[in-house]
Amino acid sequence: MKIDKLTLDNGLRVVHCHMPQTRMVALDVAYDVGARDEHPDHTGLAHLLEHLMFGGTPRIPDYDGPLQMAGGESNAWTNSDITNFYLTLPDTNVETGMWLESDRMTGMAFTPQGLEVQRRVVMEEFKQRCLNKPYGDVGHLLSPLSYKVHPYRWPAIGSCLEHVEQTTLADVEAFYRRFYAPDNAVLAIVGDIGWDDARRLACKWFDQLPSVSSAPRRLPQEPPQKEERRLVVERNVPFDALYMTFHMCGHNDARYPVFDLLSDVLANGASSRLRLRLVKERKLFNTIDASISGTRDAGLFHISGRPATGVTLPQAEEAVWHELELLAHEPVGQRELEKVKNKFESSRIFGNISYLNVAVSLAWNELAGKADDLLAEVPRYRAVTALQAMETAAATFRNDNASVLYYQGSSNRF
Repeated sequence: MKIDKLTLDNGLRVVHCHMPQTRMVALDVAYDVGARDEHPDHTGLAHLLEHLMFGGTPRIPDYDGPLQMAGGESNAWTNSDITNFYLTLPDTNVETGMWLESDRMTGMAFTPQGLEVQRRVVMEEFKQRCLNKPYGDVGHLLSPLSYKVHPYRWPAIGSCLEHVEQTTLADVEAFYRRFYAPDNAVLAIVGDIGWDDARRLACKWFDQLPSVSSAPRRLPQEPPQKEERRLVVERNVPFDALYMTFHMCGHNDARYPVFDLLSDVLANGASSRLRLRLVKERKLFNTIDASISGTRDAGLFHISGRPATGVTLPQAEEAVWHELELLAHEPVGQRELEKVKNKFESSRIFGNISYLNVAVSLAWNELAGKADDLLAEVPRYRAVTALQAMETAAATFRNDNASVLYYQGSSNRF
């Protein structure tokens, strides 16, 4: 995979990969703005802006119409770190995508009517995902339990419905003017388009856009956790659930692959430790999982599961701690470690077959560090040793680094 790069005079970073095996092109525009850039008393703005960015501009009132006429599709997502827009379309119509993305990068003019429509849409999404869905409020409970200072302490959708409801047109416009600009974005171009054409079109459509030169981000960093944190809630759900988090490093830290592989050792596949021992053999859990947050700043190692009928939450938690202590005191076997490394490598190989996956990955890696990091991922994971895994587990899976949420069904009191 050959990666081409260019930074325009206005600061827009352009990354490119030619994939001639498809007749399609993916454009991914990643903005360096997410929920962590919001004020704690006014959250949900980045996610709301994501919706508003599809509302058209004075020059192009209908974003979706021209894209669909060109045979294209688009979507977007927002998390704590970035806001990501992507579209795919035939290679012969790639300039339509450039035209659309450049127009909304600095050309949005929001209206009271448009804000009201999208605000209602986001509020309904909040209700559907967080208020009316079983276990939907877990993020709103676990994030502030795990974080006390860093803005990761609220989810991307917002910390409460009132913040979205009270957003004004002035709030939206100020947030847009501050963060949605070429010097705060990455444009990834991947598919059946050569570097000369990609560079020419990027310069044609984006080079004249003004930069914002915003002040450097100064986020409060989370201090080390020094004591165990616990929360018990009761909800109208059919099964109890256990949620545990442990503080870990951020995405660019050298230890990141170690944490990722540890999560795979615990819960990637039927033969992983937690699923084999606690679900299949001991039948203490119906389901269990382990994952990492993948955030740019110091993140979280997550473990979640639903105990089997008759198993209390304290019993389930004790079983999880036993498995974590084994990881911290016994090196992972070479065969077991090789298995999760092979799974990671195969997932990357198959994932990079998709031109859209490559575009999203290149944009994210360039925003978080440099696009070429994508090529170094597999070697970084291959270099992880059993000793590193054991030492990292011992340093991480401690009571004073743990936040534990007992999510209890109203009829399942222990």
